[in-house]
Amino acid sequence: MTVRIGTYNLHGLRDSLPALTRVIAGLRADVLCVQEAPRFGRWRARRRALAAAAGMRLATPGRLGGVAVLTGPRVRVLEARSHALRVFLGLELRGLAIAVVEAGGARLAVGSLHLDLHDPARVHHAAEAVALMERAAAPYGAAIVLGGDVNERPHQPAWRYLAGRLSDCHEAAASPYGEVPGGLTFPAARPSARIDGVFAAPEARVVSCGGADVAAADLAAASDHLPVVAELCVPGR
Repeated sequence: MTVRIGTYNLHGLRDSLPALTRVIAGLRADVLCVQEAPRFGRWRARRRALAAAAGMRLATPGRLGGVAVLTGPRVRVLEARSHALRVFLGLELRGLAIAVVEAGGARLAVGSLHLDLHDPARVHHAAEAVALMERAAAPYGAAIVLGGDVNERPHQPAWRYLAGRLSDCHEAAASPYGEVPGGLTFPAARPSARIDGVFAAPEARVVSCGGADVAAADLAAASDHLPVVAELCVPGR
């Protein structure tokens, strides 16, 4: 079964909502991990409205950390939860949103994560998130997929940890002759760094990994990040 899993930092919906809606729809994601989703002032209604406008549904509860998981029409949610991650004094509270889903007989535990700008916190939270994902996936025999804003580049420790436990989908989609070109996600208008990624368990074979097939103007107007979407082939039950 082929499933499309994406990740996207929404920049708190501070940019163009019509452009953001078109970008999310253009991802054609079955499951979308989002960061910087609304957390205050009718946050639940705003999340649901954005998801509905793009043809998706809000799957996960809670607002902690501004993370959430959205699902498309062919996905069934088996379980959804939100976890608070370890508190670091003086830093923003961070969370992990997890949805265990089924699509065409394939089961996945999908998590959305937004790591901190503080180096030790990033590394700790990356390890904590993987442990929580393993715990959520085990009862369902689900393949783990983690999407997020890592807030560092692939050569740095937290990214290396995630890519060591799971596959960096962008790297896994590379040809035998080298890395897939592009992949830069920040800042959206003139991207110079790859700080957003999708990471998948080995049983979820990476078919492709890229961005949204939408106008460049919409990508620049929708958020300060660019989205990433991976097409994964996952064995069915």
